[in-house]
Amino acid sequence: MFEPATADLMVGHLSTWFSTVGTCFLVIFLAELGDKTQLVCMTLAARFRGLPVFFGAMTAFGILNVLAVVFGAALTQWIPEKFLVVGVAVLFAVFGIQALRASGAGGDAGDQPDAARGGHGIFVTAFLMIFLAELGDKTQIAAAGLAVTAPPVPVWIGATLGEALSAALAIVAGQKLLHRIPIKTVHKVSGVFFLLLAGLALTRLL
Repeated sequence: MFEPATADLMVGHLSTWFSTVGTCFLVIFLAELGDKTQLVCMTLAARFRGLPVFFGAMTAFGILNVLAVVFGAALTQWIPEKFLVVGVAVLFAVFGIQALRASGAGGDAGDQPDAARGGHGIFVTAFLMIFLAELGDKTQIAAAGLAVTAPPVPVWIGATLGEALSAALAIVAGQKLLHRIPIKTVHKVSGVFFLLLAGLALTRLL
């Protein structure tokens, strides 16, 4: 049996722990609503299978949040911003061009997600896009800031869960979109969207 004081201490510790998880979850989830990361997940899910997109995004979120709570906002100072910006711009531009080429390809594309790329390729694409786009972004900096005044584990759990829900909602929305819009139109829209993101990334260098 625990002593009353020890039991009270444990209850207080658990209460603080769950409160931190809940706070981080709400902060990060609200910050992700309408963010480019959510739009990327939605666009990828409109073209490809949802599960590889989700797991790729979640792997990126998990690693980014570990870096945030361990190293804090100083992490973004270790990598020159121009390298990150160029990496994001090139990745988005390549994917946008591929999508536009797919929209103009001959043959019947059907109404199913693009099956030419395997689950591993989709996972890697989602991981790279989310990782580069989110590295040093406001949600990672927010997680780093929360970890300054709170234990890192609940901050990591709350932030990752918030991003997971945001990504899941975006993927469901992307797949619902697929059933209403011809796949070639989805290719065109996603191609233009990613080229715009590439252009917006390059404007940060100017």
